[in-house]
Amino acid sequence: MDSHANEKASTANVFDVLVVGGGISGINAAYRVSTLLPNSSFAILEARHEIGGTWSQFNYPGVRSDSDLHTFGFSFNPWKSSNTIAKGESIMAYLKSTVRKFDLAKYFRFGQKVVAADWREEEQRWRVEVDVTKNGETKREVYWTRWLICGTGYYSYSNPHDAKIPGLEDFQGRVAHPQFWPKDLEYKGKKIVVIGSGATAITLMPALIDEGAEKVTQLQRSPSYIMSVPQKKPEDMNWFQRMIPEWMWLRWKRFIHTLMPVILYQFCIRYPTYASTFLRSKAKKELPEDFPVDPHMKPGYNPWQQRVCYCPDGDYFKCFESGRANIVTDTIKRVTKTGIELDSGDKLDADIIVTATGLRMQLFGAMTVSINGKPLDLPSHYLWRFSMLSGVPNFGNIMGYWNQSWTLGSDISIRLFTRIIQRMNENGYTSARPEMNETDAQRPDAAASPLSSTYIKNATVWFPKCKDGGAWTPRPNYFIDRWRVDRCDLNDGMKFSTVST
Repeated sequence: MDSHANEKASTANVFDVLVVGGGISGINAAYRVSTLLPNSSFAILEARHEIGGTWSQFNYPGVRSDSDLHTFGFSFNPWKSSNTIAKGESIMAYLKSTVRKFDLAKYFRFGQKVVAADWREEEQRWRVEVDVTKNGETKREVYWTRWLICGTGYYSYSNPHDAKIPGLEDFQGRVAHPQFWPKDLEYKGKKIVVIGSGATAITLMPALIDEGAEKVTQLQRSPSYIMSVPQKKPEDMNWFQRMIPEWMWLRWKRFIHTLMPVILYQFCIRYPTYASTFLRSKAKKELPEDFPVDPHMKPGYNPWQQRVCYCPDGDYFKCFESGRANIVTDTIKRVTKTGIELDSGDKLDADIIVTATGLRMQLFGAMTVSINGKPLDLPSHYLWRFSMLSGVPNFGNIMGYWNQSWTLGSDISIRLFTRIIQRMNENGYTSARPEMNETDAQRPDAAASPLSSTYIKNATVWFPKCKDGGAWTPRPNYFIDRWRVDRCDLNDGMKFSTVST
């Protein structure tokens, strides 16, 4: 018996399936694997002290979902609250209740950060190195697994997007990044400048006003499209809802909230001029009459070339009625000791600067992935059904949608993995390795994301590629993917093998 086999035999950390990440994707994976692969041993490794992922880490004022909870939630545990957009604490409560309801806690192992994974061809397993922290002490442990699935999302939990802001180090006030919001930050009665125009900035503006900031100025280089989403109250139940069983109503709500974003997206892509006019006119109706819609609500791109941002009950638009919220569309010349100088010559005084400048994209939670000791070169790999990498066996990466709720795509990925594993178990296969045939290889490359946001463009140099056709295309939409996941030919672009170990 070789040294690797000795290592494997000497540890209890041996599984059929290992999932990395205990956020919403990991919870969904726990349910799907436990129900669809009841005879498979599995565990979920989470670096933090609890479930939740993003919703455990992010605690900036007003933090909330940027998509509806009817589809962001789980199909097996429907979101029952009347509000469509939910605050972070409500989402955490929902995730915890889901884990309790379906007895999933036993699968999670906390304080376990995966740092490296190496596919060993001889063993037909992944050797996974994990830093385990207990009682303040960290030690390295080794896991072995037939299948390794990453549910770590698409951004770095430890390093945000590093926007170059000249002179920021000279500022004598407080600087806060929403991803690492300081617990001791006192902002009541303070002058705050929020740099950014994405979902986080649009969430922060009304929250900071509501919680007593003296003045909040949003400084944006370019505007975003913003759409108000009505929030219903429990007493708003309509006659149709009263007539049918709750389960039927919840399924209807999920269907409608799955369908409408597809329709809106297609409308924006096919008729960008009309879509832009529609979204800007809707915003204008919600804003104060004297608000300068141009240039502050006039993006320099078409709708859904970047994400359309949502605000519940138009709270972002309403915050400008307070007289304490302001918006400036300009570029930064430099940060001074007391504020920000703009290229236009204007100055913004500030006690606090919030850098809501976006996320840094990252796959696999920063762990090193290798095959027989050779690290992967991600740009040279292609995405098979947007969930596995060409040439990499028994390795799944859970991905959501760019233009719909993340969980919809997450569920597609894990359903696909369980179907592949079922096929392997039935036929005695030890590996499933995506391989591109000659016809697919000759197809032109396609971008993995249709969006042009800065953080996505910055990632194109290292992100895996797609093809324009076959099993290597980017995801079209949930309805097509949901039909395919149970019916697609698993042999298309996939090589199943049996190797004696």
